[in-house]
Amino acid sequence: MQRFAIKHLLEWKDDPDRKPLLLLGARQVGKTWLMKEFGRLHFKKCAYIYLDKNQPMAEIFERDFDIRRIILAMQIQTGVQITPGDTLIILDEIQSCPAAVTALKYFCEEAKEYHVIAAGSQVGISELSGTGFPVGKVNRRYLYPMSFSEFLDATGNQPLLHLLQARDWKMVEAFHDKITDLLRYYYFIGGMPEAVASFVTHQNFQRVRAIQNALLADYRDDFGKHAPKEVKPRIEMIWDSVPAQLARENRKFVFSKVRKGEDSTTLEPALGWLKDTGLISMVHRISKPSIPLSAYRDESAFKLFFLDVGLLAAASNLDAQAIIDGNRIFQEFKGALTEQYVQQQLIAEFGMKPYYWTSKSGQAEVDFLAECNSGIIPIEAKAEKNLQAKSLKVYCSKHRPGVAIRTSMSHYFRQDIALPDHSASSGGKYTLIDLPLYALNQLTAEIKGTSK
Repeated sequence: MQRFAIKHLLEWKDDPDRKPLLLLGARQVGKTWLMKEFGRLHFKKCAYIYLDKNQPMAEIFERDFDIRRIILAMQIQTGVQITPGDTLIILDEIQSCPAAVTALKYFCEEAKEYHVIAAGSQVGISELSGTGFPVGKVNRRYLYPMSFSEFLDATGNQPLLHLLQARDWKMVEAFHDKITDLLRYYYFIGGMPEAVASFVTHQNFQRVRAIQNALLADYRDDFGKHAPKEVKPRIEMIWDSVPAQLARENRKFVFSKVRKGEDSTTLEPALGWLKDTGLISMVHRISKPSIPLSAYRDESAFKLFFLDVGLLAAASNLDAQAIIDGNRIFQEFKGALTEQYVQQQLIAEFGMKPYYWTSKSGQAEVDFLAECNSGIIPIEAKAEKNLQAKSLKVYCSKHRPGVAIRTSMSHYFRQDIALPDHSASSGGKYTLIDLPLYALNQLTAEIKGTSK
C-alpha cells in the first residue's frame, strides 16, 4: 500500500528551512507505518524510538536538552549511527514523554541539520500545549484515513485512478459501473489502513467488519483510559448519537437529541475532547459566505461527522448486503453516508476545512462550502443519480459564485447557467460542474480549469 502523504513528507525533507515535524492524527490511521516507510524509502538509515513506557529515554530527555548527549543516547538505544542528512530520527508516541516534546525546540534551534519526525495522539499533544510546548518550532502535518484515491491504488486499480486523474470524461463514463462498484466497497470498508489491507488480502467483508468493530471498541476503551472521569459518560453519549444525528433529515447536531435534559453547557467539554482526539469532525454553519469562512463561523450550529465512512457504516450496523443491493448504500440513512464520504474526501484529498450554509428562512441548505483558488466553492452532495439541487440554485442566485459543484452518481457534465436578470452571454453566469462522487479527487483541477 501507498500513502500519498509521503509526497508531503518529501517536501518537508527537502525544505532548507524545515523544523522537526509533528505528525498528528487519530489512533490507527497509519502514522507509525508512514514514518517507517518514509525512512525506508528516502533515507539510508532510520533510528526509531518508541517512547511509551520507555523509561531510559524518558530519563535522558528529562535530564537536560543537550542535543549531542540525546543523540548519543538514541544511537545506543537503536544501534543506529545517526548522521545528519541521511538518518531519519523517529520519535513515536511522543505525548508519553513531555520532555521529548520540549526537546523538539532545541532540535529546531541547535540541530537543524537532523531530520526529526515525531508522532503522537492528538488528544495527548493538545494536553501538552501549555508550558514547554515548542510553539513555532515545529512543522505540523495531519494524517487521515485513506482517501478513495488511495483505496483505488491499494486495491490494484491504479489504471482507473490514472483515468480519473487524466479527466478523460468520455472514457471515465465507459468505466462508470466498475468505478461505482469500487465506491460501494469504499463506503463499507472505509479508509482505515488495517481494514483496507484485510480486504486486499482476503476479499472478505465479514473480516473487514470485525476489524472495524474492534477499532470502535478500542476507541471506546480510550474514553476510559484518557478522558477525565467526569466527562467520560457524556463522551460516550455523543459518540453513540452521531450516526442517528446524521440520519436525520436536518443533520445539524442537536444537543437535546443526545439525551433529554442535556444541553451545550453540559456536553461541550465532552465534545471538545472528542474533537481533540480526531475521532470526530465539526462542520460549522457560516453566517456569510465571505473569505475567510472561519471569520463567519456560527459556533452554535454545526454537523458532526465520524473519522471514517467505513466506521460510520459499522457503528450503524450497515449490512454488507447493501453493497450488492443496487445503489442502496449511497442512499442509506437519507444520504448520510454520502455526506460523510464527501466531507472526508475534502479533508483527506485537499486539506480543506469545509463549512455549510443555510438561507435565513432555513428553506435552503448547501451541504458544504470550501475555500479554493481564492474563492468560495459551494458543493452539493447528492446520493445516487439526483440532479435536483434547489438549494444550490438559491445559493448561486443570491451569492453569485464563479463555480458551483454538484456531486452525485450522475456522469460528468459542465454548463454555464445565467443568473437571474442576466443572460449567459452578458457575463452574469456561473459554471455548474456535475462531478461524479468517485471523481471528487479532481475537484480542484476542475475548478482551476474553469475560465474566470
